[in-house]
Amino acid sequence: MLSHPFRRRARGWRPGLAALAASLYAACAGAADPASAEAGRVLFTKTAAPACAVCHTLADAGATGAIGPNLDELKPDANRVAQAVRNGIGVMPAFESLSDADVQTLAEYVANATGAQ
Repeated sequence: MLSHPFRRRARGWRPGLAALAASLYAACAGAADPASAEAGRVLFTKTAAPACAVCHTLADAGATGAIGPNLDELKPDANRVAQAVRNGIGVMPAFESLSDADVQTLAEYVANATGAQ
């Protein structure tokens, strides 16, 4: 059977396309580097006052708080987390003592840990 030239070319570029798709998926999934994830985990469990873990459930942080929403179920994106941390929401206070960089690290950590991104 004769092979069509396009089929030969298509087979040749599929592995490259698969690698590109995998890297785009990782970028879109918000894969955090381990150092950033650990910094976010520390902010969530210890640094923020009061610690987020006191009120919220988040499996990645080993947190089982029952006052605020279960973040594993809610799966908030980073923008939603940052807005809640900066401004407060419901009974949750604004965390004015956290720097903008800390808020962003915390927000990205929660979004990545819950699979929101």
